[in-house]
Amino acid sequence: MRATRALTTMVAIVALAGCGERAQDRTATTGVGKVDGALLANGGDGRDWAMTGFDYTEDRFSPLKQVNAGNVSKLGLAWFADMPDARGHEATPVVVDGKMFVTGPWSKVFAYDAATGAKLWEFDPGVSKDKGVQACCDVVNRGVAAWKGRLYLGTIDGRLIALDAATGKPDWSVQTTDNSKPYTITGAPRVVKDMVIIGNGGAEFGVRGYVTAYDAATGAKKWRFYTVPNPSGAKDGEASDAAMEKVSPTWSKNGQWKQSGGGGTVWDSIVYDPELDQLYLGVGNGSPWNHGLRSEGQGDNLFLSSIVALKPETGEYIWHYQETPGETWDFTATQPINLATLNIGGQQRKVLMQAPKNGFFYVVDRTNGKLINAGQFIPGVNWASGYDMKTGRPIENPAARFYKTGKPFLAMPSAIAAHNWQPMSFSRQTGLAYIPAQSVGAAYVPPSSPLDGPKPIGFNVGQDLGDAMYPRDVTAVKAATAGATGALVAWDPVANKARWTVPYPTPWNGGTMATAGNLVFQGTALGEFRAYAADTGKQLFSYNAGTGVMAGAATYMVGNTQYVAVLAGRGGALPLSIGYAIGKARDVPNKPRLLVFKLGGTAQLPAAAAVAPRPTPPAPSGTPEQIAQGRLLFGRYCQVCHGASAAGGGVLPDLQHSGVLGDADTWKSILIDGALKDQGMVSFAKVLTPEQAQLIRLYVIDEANWAAKNLTDAAPAPNPGQPPKKTGVR
Repeated sequence: MRATRALTTMVAIVALAGCGERAQDRTATTGVGKVDGALLANGGDGRDWAMTGFDYTEDRFSPLKQVNAGNVSKLGLAWFADMPDARGHEATPVVVDGKMFVTGPWSKVFAYDAATGAKLWEFDPGVSKDKGVQACCDVVNRGVAAWKGRLYLGTIDGRLIALDAATGKPDWSVQTTDNSKPYTITGAPRVVKDMVIIGNGGAEFGVRGYVTAYDAATGAKKWRFYTVPNPSGAKDGEASDAAMEKVSPTWSKNGQWKQSGGGGTVWDSIVYDPELDQLYLGVGNGSPWNHGLRSEGQGDNLFLSSIVALKPETGEYIWHYQETPGETWDFTATQPINLATLNIGGQQRKVLMQAPKNGFFYVVDRTNGKLINAGQFIPGVNWASGYDMKTGRPIENPAARFYKTGKPFLAMPSAIAAHNWQPMSFSRQTGLAYIPAQSVGAAYVPPSSPLDGPKPIGFNVGQDLGDAMYPRDVTAVKAATAGATGALVAWDPVANKARWTVPYPTPWNGGTMATAGNLVFQGTALGEFRAYAADTGKQLFSYNAGTGVMAGAATYMVGNTQYVAVLAGRGGALPLSIGYAIGKARDVPNKPRLLVFKLGGTAQLPAAAAVAPRPTPPAPSGTPEQIAQGRLLFGRYCQVCHGASAAGGGVLPDLQHSGVLGDADTWKSILIDGALKDQGMVSFAKVLTPEQAQLIRLYVIDEANWAAKNLTDAAPAPNPGQPPKKTGVR
C-alpha cells in the first residue's frame, strides 16, 4: 500500500508541475468564481443551480415559483441540444449566472448559454473505450462540481480533473485510483472548504472502497478514508486507520474479501452538513455480493451499506449507521441523501433521509447516527419485515440468506433496487420526499459451477447469474415483465408513510425535483417529462421527450425568466442487464438530448428518424447441449451488458437482432479478437476460448428464434413522423 500511495503522490506532482498561473485563485463576484461555501450553504435566491443537489442539503428543492401549479401547463420548449453519445445520461445541470454545465457518457463536459442554448465549449477527457467493460452500469457521469471559478469532473477511468469554467481547459488532473484495478468514477464530486471530495465504483469486479479529499486549487491530496478494512491487516497511514481497527472484527479472518478488497465503494452520495460541520458518505455493496463467500457468512461487515459521518477537514470518523448488516443482495446505501430539520414528537430534529436500494425509507438523527424510523416505501419487500427500533437492525427473513439455505431466493426488491441512483427530492413546503421508486424482483441463486468464481473480466458477485435469467416460459416472461413497475412516491418522513403515489407501468423512471411553485418534476422511461402538484400528486404537465428520461431536473433564472432543464437519454443498469423488465420502454428510441423549458416556449424537436427493420435471426443450428453450455456462458459474461436472455434494453446492441449472428468469423473477431475494442467491446479471450464464443452465438440464435416465435413486442415504437406533443392538465 505504501507503494500505491507513493505512486499517487508522484502522479499528483507530475500533474501539477508547470501549472503556474493555471492554479491561481479564480474567485470573482460573478460567474462560477462566486461559487463558494456561503452560496452552497443555502443556494442563494434560486437564480442559480450551483451544485448537483441545489445546495448542501441536497434536497433538490428550488425556491423559484414563476413556474407554478397554476401555469405549468403553459410550459414549452425553449431550446434543446442533441448529445453525441446514445448511452445513459444521468447528470443534473449545474447553472451559474446564465451558463450551464452538463456531463454525458464517457465523462464529457458541455457548456451552454443557459438562455439561448448556444454552445460555449466542450471538453473530452479522452477516456479509452476499453474501460467500459469495467463500468458495472454503463459509462455514465452524474455531473460536475463548481467552486471559485473551476469545475471539477470525475472520469470513468478514475481521474479527477479541474477545468477553468470560462474556457473548459484543464487546470490540473490527478489519478485518484490504481489503474491496474477495475475502479471507475461515475458520481459528481463535492467541494467543501476548498477541498474536492470524490469516491469511486467497481465493487462488482473486486476493489476496496475509499473517499479522498484533494486541494481544490492544486489537486494535492489532503486525506483518504477507506470504508472497509485492509485485507492485509496492515495500517494504511490514512484518516481511516482508527476506525478500521474498530470495524475489522466485523469481518471474517478469511473469505473472498481478502482477495477482492471487500467492496464498500462510495460511488454516488457524498453530502456536507454545514450546520453540524459533518460529511456523510453513502457506502456501497460488498465484493462479492454473497456474504457467505465474502466473509464466510460472518459479521456485519462494516461499513458496507452504511452512512458514515466524518470530520471534513481531516476525514476522521464520527459515527455510522448500517442499514443492511451483512449485506448480501447488492443493497447499497449510496443513493441520494437529503438533509432537513423535522418536527418529530414535538421536537425539532436535525435528520438525514435516504431511500436506498433495500426498500426502506430511513430517517436518521444526524447528530448521532441513531435511527428514528424506517418504513417500506414499495410493496412486497420480503428480505426483512421491518426494523427493531431499539437496536436499529432489520428483522430479517431467514430465507433471504440464500447462501445459508442453499436455495434460490426470489427477492423484492433486487439488486436493481426499490430506488437506485435517480435523485429523490424533498419539499420544504409540503414536508414530503419524492422518491423515484420501482418494484423489480430477481432471484438470488447460490453458486453452482466453476463459472461462478472470480474471473478477470465480468461481474464477480458470488452467485449463479446464468440461472437467474428468464426461463423459456411465455407466461413466466410476461409475468416478470408485467411485475416490473415504477412509481412516484410522496413519502411523509414524520408519519413514516406514503401520502400519495403515482404508478408507472415500467421501472427506471427519472429523478425528481421539487419547487416552491408546488411542483414536482420527473421524467419517465416511456419518454415523457412531467410535472405534478407537490401536495396532491395531480399531473399538471407532460411533454413528449421522444426518449426515456432518467436524470433529475434543475431550474434557474436568466433575467426575468425561469427555466427548467433536464437531460434525456436511456441507459444504466436496468436497460443493460434485464432488458425484458423495462417492458414498453424497450421500444422507445434512445435519442439523447438536453431539454430546456420556459413558460410560452415554442421550440420544436425534429421528427424522429425512421426505425430500421430488425434482422431476422438465423435458423437454430446448435444441439441442446451446446445451447445449454452457451446459456451458462452468456449468463456469466454477457447478460450484465446485453440483457438477461439476450433481450437488449435498447442501449447496447440487441444481440437477439444482431446482424452478425449468422457470421461465425465476425462473431469471433468481436468476442475473441477485440475488433470493436474502440467502441467499448473488448476481447473476452482471457475467459473464453474461440469454441466457447461460438457456443454463446448458438445460444443467442436459439433464444432469438424462441422469442420471435413466442413473444410479441411489448409495444410498437412511437410513430417516427409524429412530432412531440405537449399536454396540459389531466
